[in-house]
Amino acid sequence: MSAPEKLPPSSLRIDKWLWAARFYKTRSLATEAIHSGHVKLNGTGVKPARELRIGDTLDITAGDTLWSIEVCGLNDQRRPASEAQLLYAETAESATHRIAAKEFKRLAPTPGSDLHGRPSKKARRQIRRFNEGL
Repeated sequence: MSAPEKLPPSSLRIDKWLWAARFYKTRSLATEAIHSGHVKLNGTGVKPARELRIGDTLDITAGDTLWSIEVCGLNDQRRPASEAQLLYAETAESATHRIAAKEFKRLAPTPGSDLHGRPSKKARRQIRRFNEGL
């Protein structure tokens, strides 16, 4: 006898799906994001235990990135990224907005983003001169 094949679920907890679709590294991070209001299901805030079904739309804010996606599949296991990308389809509007934001960030970086660690001796002298000149 062969083992019975496991059928895909008809619904899945939203925090588990976000973890399986690789939007967050852990389920606890996904749960925290949901509680913080960074995930909206069909335009409304949800709780982590809310059941997600195929065809639902999600608005996910992860850092500076805003995703607007439609759920295309459910999987309760975390699989490789190539398989995880099959679980959702990003809207065209979201993709263009995300690419434009990425390009804007590349062309106009935030001030001070190139500074790392403590100031050098030269920079300390410049800071001291600036502060004493006030």
